[in-house]
Amino acid sequence: MKVRDIMTSPVFCLQPTQGISDAIQLMLERRISGVPVTTSQGELVGIVTEGDLLRRHELGTVGAHSWLKDLFLSPGSRAEEYVHTHGRKVADVMTDQPVTIEPDARLSDAIDMMTVHHVRRLPVLQDGRVVGILARADVLRALLPLAAEPPVATDDDVIRQSVEAALERGLGAGVRDLVKVEVYHGAVVLSGAVTDERLVSATRVAAENTPGVTSVTNQLIVVGPFVGASVPTPPL
Repeated sequence: MKVRDIMTSPVFCLQPTQGISDAIQLMLERRISGVPVTTSQGELVGIVTEGDLLRRHELGTVGAHSWLKDLFLSPGSRAEEYVHTHGRKVADVMTDQPVTIEPDARLSDAIDMMTVHHVRRLPVLQDGRVVGILARADVLRALLPLAAEPPVATDDDVIRQSVEAALERGLGAGVRDLVKVEVYHGAVVLSGAVTDERLVSATRVAAENTPGVTSVTNQLIVVGPFVGASVPTPPL
């Protein structure tokens, strides 16, 4: 899946010279949590989000510094913070140099970027212009139909083979060989012995995601790995 498949487009944008009241009103009316900021020529210069507007002197939420931080805070840093908490223009409060992505990028790459950079949304750029925005909500909307209950299958043997295949794909052939899968009218029973307690939950999830499975009974037991075992040598 690519970014263009699920991104929101067209996207609402603000200009740096607009007031923060315009940003607040737009986010509330459109029920969005972040807005790209562009020049009149459409060049992306920043993004303003709900988080950028939480620390405001009007709300009394600026917060006080500890005496130690206050001691080492440079005049430049103090001035920058003052502008962010007191500024009236979008340019004063926006986050500049936002992380962006292209529409043909893989969705997995977009999720990696969100995770690494700790951001909730990515402006989507094509030829230097904002063509969309990818937010966490867009990812959830794409996931919803895929996370619905799988279609029903009625053949127990087919279901068993599907569960075994899911175990091998997700956990490896070694785990698949340790787990016995039985199916009775769609009800799956897992039995056997594994060496890690986390495999008990993982095998259950693999079975629950298999089409046709109506319930899962997990009878797996956890045993410690055999370390230092030796085979006795027969007497001569």
